[in-house]
Amino acid sequence: MRLHGYWRSSTSYRLRIALALKGLEYEQVEVNLLGAEQRSEEYRRLNPFGGVPALEVDGRIYAQSMAILEWLDERFPDRPLLPRDVEDRFAVRELAMAIATELHAPLNLPVLAYLKHDLGHSQDEIDVWYRHWIARTFEGVEARLAQRGAGEFLLGAPGMFECVLMPQLYNARRFSCDLGAFPHLTQIEAACREHPAFAAAHPDLQAARPS
Repeated sequence: MRLHGYWRSSTSYRLRIALALKGLEYEQVEVNLLGAEQRSEEYRRLNPFGGVPALEVDGRIYAQSMAILEWLDERFPDRPLLPRDVEDRFAVRELAMAIATELHAPLNLPVLAYLKHDLGHSQDEIDVWYRHWIARTFEGVEARLAQRGAGEFLLGAPGMFECVLMPQLYNARRFSCDLGAFPHLTQIEAACREHPAFAAAHPDLQAARPS
C-alpha cells in the first residue's frame, strides 16, 4: 500500500489519520504540490484528476479522499470509520461532507493561488477569505454537535468525521481563525491530539516537511 500525497495537504492528512486508525501499514510517496508535481504527465498517468491523495493498493489506484475513506471501511472492516447504526452513519456523513464539500473547494491551494496570482489579492485579503469560509461552515457543524450533545468524539470513538475535521482545524489555526465560538469542535480537537493515530498523522511530524 502506497499513499501518494503532500505533507500539508488536508486530504492527504485525513487519509493518514484513517490508515493509522485502522492500523494499516503503508509507504508514503511525496507529491510536491508547490513544485506542481501533481500536474506532471507522469503523475497524471497515475491519477488523472491531478491532485492528491492517490492510494495505490495491489496495483490499483484509488483517488478522491472521501471515496477512499468509504472504500477503506468496506475493504478493511476492522476498526470501522463509520458506525453500524444507519442514523449514526448519516450523522457522521452529514458533518464530514459539510467540511469536505463546503471548505475544501474554496480553500484548497489552486483557489488560493488563483486569488493571489491571477486576481491580485493581497495575503491579508486571502486570509480574510479563508476565515470567512471556515467560520461559515464551522457554525453549522458546531450547532449540530451541540444538538447531539457530542463529547470528546462525535460518537464516543474517532472515525470518519474526526479524520475530516482535524485537518481543517489545523488549517484554521494556520490562518489564525478565532475558534472561541466552537467549544464542541475544540473539545474534539483536544481529544484527537491525545490519540496516537492523530499524532502520527500530523503534518509537522511528516518526514517530507521542510526543516
